[in-house]
Amino acid sequence: DRAEALAVADVVKRLAMAHPKTRFTLSGEGLAPLDYAHGGEGAEALTRRVGEVMGREFRENSVGLDLAREGLTIRGFAGLPAYTRGSAGAIHLFVNTRPVRDKLLTAAVRAAYMDLVPTGRYPAIALYLDIDPRAVDVNVHPAKAEVRFRDASLVRALVITAIGEALRGAGIRPVTQASERALAAFGSGWDRGRPSFRQPGWSAQAFAPVEPVSGSSASTQVMPSALGFGEGQESFDYASRPSGSVEPQAPNAVSSLEGEAHPLGAARAQLHENYIIAQTRDGLVIVDQHAAHERLVYERLKRERSARGVERQIMLTPEIVDLDPSDCAKLLAQAGLLEELGLVIEAFGPGAIAIREAPAALASGKLRQLITDLVDSFEEWGTASALERKLDHVLSTMACHGSVRSGRRLRAEEMDALLRQMEKTPGADVCNHGRPTFIVLKLADIERLFGRR
Repeated sequence: DRAEALAVADVVKRLAMAHPKTRFTLSGEGLAPLDYAHGGEGAEALTRRVGEVMGREFRENSVGLDLAREGLTIRGFAGLPAYTRGSAGAIHLFVNTRPVRDKLLTAAVRAAYMDLVPTGRYPAIALYLDIDPRAVDVNVHPAKAEVRFRDASLVRALVITAIGEALRGAGIRPVTQASERALAAFGSGWDRGRPSFRQPGWSAQAFAPVEPVSGSSASTQVMPSALGFGEGQESFDYASRPSGSVEPQAPNAVSSLEGEAHPLGAARAQLHENYIIAQTRDGLVIVDQHAAHERLVYERLKRERSARGVERQIMLTPEIVDLDPSDCAKLLAQAGLLEELGLVIEAFGPGAIAIREAPAALASGKLRQLITDLVDSFEEWGTASALERKLDHVLSTMACHGSVRSGRRLRAEEMDALLRQMEKTPGADVCNHGRPTFIVLKLADIERLFGRR
């Protein structure tokens, strides 16, 4: 039946990935035919075969793995954090050319993507581990689908390291999925039945430059002397209309596209006080300012915690937060953990807590809402969660409340500074919840939308 056919195809695909120098074919009733040709030699064979099996999208949205340490070699390709799947089916693991579905390796892969992929989503990866056969037992599963490593902690650590180094080394890269979805949304229904474009047989004369009115400023509006077709009859409600802003660019501003090229380009406008429009050499970038800054704050807090502890700022006036007495007790029970993260609290009567110190990055944030969210988080985790995961989750919650909020208008230099920080920060292509922080539209695609190509 269909389920068996899919299972057979899955086995053939995994074997084809395990042996890229060998040709594999599959055909039969109810089966989509497969034909993986001989892939060449060495790394070229592996690259070609992985691309054939996992598809063009994965090839475009992945980075290479290459780590040799402690007698282990890790090769393969790791999908970018924003390139995710709804199941673990795209996690392909191989040990000494043997396809495996190993719990330890799968857990290591998930740990490497822990704060990069949304809950309920899974990364895509093809990971090849070469290890001394004496350091691994392949006879722990009837189908030899699982293995047991002599030094499991070493293997886990190196898998996490290999993936982490590869993703950090990838820099800031757009995910083609997000850009293609945006283009599809723009073009939805437009291509069907639209008239073909024709070049006119005449050419229009360029507009003459408008001479500025004496004594007027650049912001002065010049209204036409006569209005027709009812242009002046509408009462324009500016407060309820979509908003946007375009900041004037100084001649020597950071946002100049001349000289050093920046992957995220130069800020040109802000839409709805939430989206930054930046121009690149070959297109434009749309950035979600809150999602992007949330990731930047999160990475800063993590660096501070690892280096010297989170920098704290004493509140001039302690902030008092009223809570249910039981919620106060839950929060105060975690006071030591919160202090490690820069948040110093103490009891203030039976139904309130006082915030004495807060992380410097969050001192101007919404601390009351942060406290409420932390109570909910501790309720969800219980007491059995690993400390490291708990710390990162708290930092993520803090970063969300300490970042630039949607609805805040930014100056041109602030927008450019955000873009430059994103370019220097590993993982800045996704927010703390795994959503893309920006999409890229190439000039060629924009021209195609307007029928120029």
